[in-house]
Amino acid sequence: MIEINKYIDHTLLKATATASDVRELCSEAKEYNFFSVCVNSCFVPLVKEELSGSDVKVCSVVGFPLGSMSREAKVFEAKQAVKDGATEIDMVINVGALKSKNFDLVEQEIRGVKEGIGSNVLKVIIETCYLTREEITIASKLAVKAKADFVKTSTGFGTGGAEKDHVKIMKDAVEGQAKIKASGGIKNLDTALNYIELGVDRIGTSSGISIVKELNK
Repeated sequence: MIEINKYIDHTLLKATATASDVRELCSEAKEYNFFSVCVNSCFVPLVKEELSGSDVKVCSVVGFPLGSMSREAKVFEAKQAVKDGATEIDMVINVGALKSKNFDLVEQEIRGVKEGIGSNVLKVIIETCYLTREEITIASKLAVKAKADFVKTSTGFGTGGAEKDHVKIMKDAVEGQAKIKASGGIKNLDTALNYIELGVDRIGTSSGISIVKELNK
C-alpha cells in the first residue's frame, strides 16, 4: 500500500492562523507522520519546537503569496527561516517579471534563494493559474537552471490550483532534473493518487488527514 502520508506537506498558510492552530497542525503531522509541516515564516521557530524529536520536516513559504517583493527580501526571508529551523523553503517566483519576459530576474532570484539556503530543499512556486503553457515551461526550466530542487504548481491563493495538464508540462520541462510538487485544491484521495501517478513527489494540502483516512478505509 502506498504511504501517501509521506507525500504530504501538511499546510496552514491562512492569514488568520494562530499559534494554537499551528500547534494543532504540528500535533496532527506527528500523529499521521506527514512529510512536513508548511507554514508562514513567522511560525518556523514554533514549528521547530513542536516537531522536536519527530521525523516531520519544517517547511516555510517565502515571498508568499504574490512573489512580487524584491530578490533581496526573498533571500533574507529564506535565510532567516533556515536559521529558525526550516529545512525546506517554498518560494514564489516574481510572476510579473516572468510575464514581462524578464527571465534573468526570475532565474537570479531563484538562484539567490538557493545559494542562501545551501543544501536545504528549495521548491519554486510558479503559480500556473496565471501562466500560459509556454510560460509554465519557461518557469520550470529557469528553476532547474537556478538549481532548485522542486517546481511547484501553486500557492493555493491564486485563481486556481494544481491541474493535471500543468503538471505534465512541468514534468516534460524539468526532464528529471527537479522534482514536482502539486498544490492547491487537492482535497481527496482520488485527486492525490492521480497526481502521484503523474509523477509528483510531494503534495501540498490542508486536507491531509481526510486523504489518509480515506485511504485507510
